Amino acid sequence: MDVTVSTGPERPRQSGKQGPVHRVGSEVLQTMGTEGHERVAFWSDPDVGLRAIIAIHSTRLGPALGGTRFYPFADESAALTDVLRLAKAMSYKSAAAGLDLGGGKGVVIGDPRTDKTAALFRSYAHFVDSLSGRYYTTEDVGTTVADMEVIAQETRYVTGQAIEHGGSGDPSPATAVGVFEAIRAAADHLGGSADVAGRHVVVLGAGKVGGALAGHLVEAGCRVTAADVSADALARLPEGVETVDPDRAHAVACDVFSPCALGAVLSPDSIPELGCAAVVGSANNQLATPECGEMLHQAGVLYVPDYVANAGGVINIAFEMGREYRWNEAEAAVRKIFDNTKTVLETAVRESITTARAADRVAEERITNAAKTGLPPLAI
Repeated sequence: MDVTVSTGPERPRQSGKQGPVHRVGSEVLQTMGTEGHERVAFWSDPDVGLRAIIAIHSTRLGPALGGTRFYPFADESAALTDVLRLAKAMSYKSAAAGLDLGGGKGVVIGDPRTDKTAALFRSYAHFVDSLSGRYYTTEDVGTTVADMEVIAQETRYVTGQAIEHGGSGDPSPATAVGVFEAIRAAADHLGGSADVAGRHVVVLGAGKVGGALAGHLVEAGCRVTAADVSADALARLPEGVETVDPDRAHAVACDVFSPCALGAVLSPDSIPELGCAAVVGSANNQLATPECGEMLHQAGVLYVPDYVANAGGVINIAFEMGREYRWNEAEAAVRKIFDNTKTVLETAVRESITTARAADRVAEERITNAAKTGLPPLAI
């Protein structure tokens, strides 16, 4: 593992300006070693108000791909904890999706509503570029396609650009397609048919992904109930979609509960109240604790791990890298989430383990097999 600290691109600085001192505690180094992270880099550019961290978990399968999160973390320790966790999750997501990509993540410490500037993103682009292709970035919480366009002015190691500039644009539609395929796979696993017509699906979160998913479900003949704190989001849903209070969405009697908003929705408190046969959604980190995977198993609720179901966005973005982007090709790959989901569910049954553990095992085996070839991590 490698830890580096940089103070931004070379430029004249005002007298007396100092970047923050980064202290990497022993517990962080221990986490990096235990979880297998290859590199963590810090970047400070006081001239533009930038403090950022990029974590690379693995490049065994290929360059690390992961979004840049712009968020007002309480401090650098909180940001570091988040970026390490997210980088590992991206490794597993890409591996389980069958992509020849590793996992990484970037975080910018600040409030995207007030701290965003083009100068800040140009400096961040130099940070990405300094890693020489070991890490490719894209949008995430707090960043947009427009932000990626600014980053692309300074580095080629960026994806998720606008469609008119040859990119894949907003990844939300692809993510929704992937979740729909995962729901079909869950239905097939439970009832022997991937035809979801007549099934009742409750979608928690009617934003870009949840709203698009609701549309696919309605087209497929599903009964759909949706919940969101935004009345505007609910108003944009297809005709015929029922609504429910977000606080009670998980308890509605249904075939599939689909969390498409915040994480940690599956907790020791909510799991006993679930009214569904399966949970399949796009939200990240749906399990409040790792033990919740076992709780779902004991409750007889089929759980499709979030990073298996929501991989459509990263699959779509991967089709920008090193080729001319074509939606039809990307969509065909996203539809394979049906097969990926079946593999995970069948692994869980065959090995008598939870689906959460089965997904990890599928991902870990791909990464391990790449290491066993004798090839070193991506050489830059």
